[in-house]
Amino acid sequence: MTSITPFLWFDDQLEEAMDFYVSLFGDSAVVSLNRLPDDTGGSPGKVMVATFRIGGQEVMGLNGGPAHRLSPSFSFFVSCDDQAEVDRLWDALCADGGEPGNCGWLVDRFGLSWQVIPTALGRLMSDPDPERAGRVLQAMLGMTKIEVAGLEAAHDGRADELTP
Repeated sequence: MTSITPFLWFDDQLEEAMDFYVSLFGDSAVVSLNRLPDDTGGSPGKVMVATFRIGGQEVMGLNGGPAHRLSPSFSFFVSCDDQAEVDRLWDALCADGGEPGNCGWLVDRFGLSWQVIPTALGRLMSDPDPERAGRVLQAMLGMTKIEVAGLEAAHDGRADELTP
């Protein structure tokens, strides 16, 4: 059977990133680690390649050095059931040098891009009333972290309740 697995290239912080990601999501674990042997000229014991699972998704990683960098052209999309989950993940992924972006996007301290999105966004944007859906879109475009209350206020035409 053919399978497809995201493969992430890190400079040298694969193990730290993997442990961090595994700690944030349910259904997560380290699957396998390949460490540099003692007889290499590098850093014996350092993880070279690893496979891990985050939120049920298997991911592979490599400590490949500085030749290639992670880019926002690849991101993990995280669908959150509620605002509390958005807040928890947003705060953790932005901590210690992560950078918030627009419309629910952020780059974590390891350079990996994420989209932390409440399920309410898709539900509200798919309203058959184009005016309501359009107000939700406009509200989302003005947000950094997505705020469900602001989306709902826009959807319902309560512009005075929108969060700045």
